[in-house]
Amino acid sequence: MKTRILGVVAAVAVLITAAVGYGLYSRDRGPGVNAVAVVSGQPVSVQAKGQLLFRNTAEGPDFGHLATVPADSPGEPRKVAGLSCDRFAASAGTALCLAAQPGVLPPMTDVIVLDKDLNEIRRVELPGTPSRGRVSPGGKLAYWTLFVNGDSYAETGFSTRAGILDLTSGQLLKSVEEMALFLGGKQYYSSDVNYWGITFAADGKKFYATVGTKGKTYLVEADYERFSANMIRENVECPSLSPDGKRIAFKKRVSADLAAPWRLAVLDLASGRETLLAETRSVDDQAAWLDDRTVAYGLESGIWAVPADGSGAARELVARGASPAGV
Repeated sequence: MKTRILGVVAAVAVLITAAVGYGLYSRDRGPGVNAVAVVSGQPVSVQAKGQLLFRNTAEGPDFGHLATVPADSPGEPRKVAGLSCDRFAASAGTALCLAAQPGVLPPMTDVIVLDKDLNEIRRVELPGTPSRGRVSPGGKLAYWTLFVNGDSYAETGFSTRAGILDLTSGQLLKSVEEMALFLGGKQYYSSDVNYWGITFAADGKKFYATVGTKGKTYLVEADYERFSANMIRENVECPSLSPDGKRIAFKKRVSADLAAPWRLAVLDLASGRETLLAETRSVDDQAAWLDDRTVAYGLESGIWAVPADGSGAARELVARGASPAGV
C-alpha cells in the first residue's frame, strides 16, 4: 500500500510540474514563423461539423491558440483562431477554454465559456492550474479540473479541484467535493477525497468522474440533480463517456513504473468488460471520442487516434497538437 501511495503521489507531482511548465511555456511566443502551415484571420466556429478542434502546440506566434482541421483530412493547413488556451473543449456550439494567468503566484486560471463563434459568454477566475476540461453533450454544462495547493491533507502540498458551471441557471459549483459519496451502499467519509476528469451523459443529469482516496482511484457514477455519487469500480482514471452512453474510455494503471504507469482502456458499462486498446504507450490524457468507434488523445506532442474495440493500431492525426475535441 505504501508503495502504491508513493506511486500515486509521485505521478501527480509529475503531472502538476508538467502542467505548470506547459502553461508558462504556452504564453506569448513572440514574433517568428509558424513551424507548420497555418491559415490565420478566418473565422472559426466550434459548431461546424466534420472538424477536429485542438490546441496548437507548433512553435511560432500561434503557439497555444485554438486550431482546427477537417477530421477526414487532418494533414491540411490548420486554421488558427486568436483564442489562446491551455486546455480546450467544445460540444453542441459551446466552447470551454482554460487559460493559466501568466506570472501569477499562487497560480490562477481563467475558466472561459464561449459561444459557437468564440464570443465570450462567461469568465470565472479560480485558483489552480489547468488540467482537464469538458462540455456536456447538450452544451449546457461546462466542467473542469484544476491542480491546486494548500489542502492540509495533501502530502505533496497540492490536490485537484473539479467544478461545474450550469449555463442554464448560471449556478457555479466551484468544487464537487461536498457531494455525498457512497461505497458499497454506505456513505464514505475521508478528508483526502479528490475528484477529477468529469464526463456527462447526454441527459445532463448523470455524470462520471474519478475519485482518488487513500492511494486508490475509483470510477464514480453521479447524479447532478441529487448531488450524490457511488464509487462503482476501482482503478479508473479520467473517464470519457462514449456518444452512445454505453462505454467509458479511461486510463488504467497497469504498472508501478512511474515513467509508464497507464494504458488506455474501454469499459462496457452493462457487462463490466474491459478492453485494453491498441495504444501500448502510457497515455496521460482524458481521451475524447471522435465517434462511437474511435478515441483521440494527446501524446508525445501530437494528437493520436485508436479504435475503441481494441483492434487496429494507433495513428497520429495531428503533429504538434493537444486537447482534441471532435465535432
